[in-house]
Amino acid sequence: MRKLTLAIAIAAVAVSVLGHAGPARAQFIIVGNDEKVLWDDAGKTLQKAPGNDTVMVLDIANRVKPRTAAVLKLENSVVGPPTNLAITPDEHLALVANSLDQVSDGSGGWKAQPDNKVYVIDLKASPPAQIGTVEVGKQPSGMAINRAGDLALVTNRAENSVSVLSIKGKDVKLVGTIPVSPQGAASEQVSAVAISPDGKLALAVKAATNKVALLRIDGQKVTYDGYDMNVGVFPYNAAVVPGGEIAIVNNNGGGGYSDGGVDTVAVIDMKATPPRVIDYVVVGDGPEGLAVSPTGKLAVSVILNGAGNVAKSAFFHHDHAYLSILKIDGKRVQKVGEVEVGGLAEGAAFSPDGKYLYVGNYLDSDMTIFKVEGSKLVRAASMKLPGHPASLRSAVP
Repeated sequence: MRKLTLAIAIAAVAVSVLGHAGPARAQFIIVGNDEKVLWDDAGKTLQKAPGNDTVMVLDIANRVKPRTAAVLKLENSVVGPPTNLAITPDEHLALVANSLDQVSDGSGGWKAQPDNKVYVIDLKASPPAQIGTVEVGKQPSGMAINRAGDLALVTNRAENSVSVLSIKGKDVKLVGTIPVSPQGAASEQVSAVAISPDGKLALAVKAATNKVALLRIDGQKVTYDGYDMNVGVFPYNAAVVPGGEIAIVNNNGGGGYSDGGVDTVAVIDMKATPPRVIDYVVVGDGPEGLAVSPTGKLAVSVILNGAGNVAKSAFFHHDHAYLSILKIDGKRVQKVGEVEVGGLAEGAAFSPDGKYLYVGNYLDSDMTIFKVEGSKLVRAASMKLPGHPASLRSAVP
């Protein structure tokens, strides 16, 4: 009895010590809000004045009640795939690319033109703060950071190139620009990029020519030997599954919009020599956002579904977007369900443990939070945001 009592006492002390060891380590997601672009009932783009965009840093240590760690006044654009921002694996830094700037159209209105800036945010500052700006190519769009956390790639949509950024502590600098089209070629709209888990390969998505370019990485040297894969109509987003066996590519079909027809994701065998498309999965009308769980067993493709940037009179218009749930088993990808989200859903990101999913709803200015239960997504909470979430990422690649 005395031994049992002593054991209980020791356990109680241990619980007390652990309970007062300090707050849980922050885990972040970042959200880019665009306050310049909306659409009228006819689907016409309404351009507004700049100056009201924000980038939010959310602490998701409490998965269903994220805490706002910072709201930074930084420009952000809904034009392009919702992957223009990324967090380093150690969650020390965040990088945010601004694709487009608003400038006067000469008649009292506004128009967009390509920007070339990547903002550097120190997530360890209290509160998180911008500490630098790096200039890259024209219209930086998709972004990816390798698992070592020392290299970032940024696609420059208006100049057919990929910028290479080195990351050393808090120092981020441009170390190279890789052309991925012949000199003088028409715009291929290099829109998104994904890096393999071993950091040796990358996929650069060429939306306008329905291709994905294969890049090779050796340290901080990135090369392109001209090898492209035909993947589907208007590929717009890509992700490599943990383990590196396959990659998934969203084929948007409608050029960034819905058009009423179903679209696909392409499945690329990353272990083949060279990598190649081995399957297609029908997911819905207008896949744009894309996220893969760190477990490697689940992915979601965010389907526009005619919700937001098309005419309300269109036969394919709907009031809400949805997620196509994709089950991954080795090199086999299968759609196993759908779940409704808000109007013009864009970015999606899993928590680092893969147990929760966060989805930004542009028109509703909010974020939906799902609990992951096997291959099902159960609505757990929602969070109002101070703007229109155009992009959203976590530290999960």
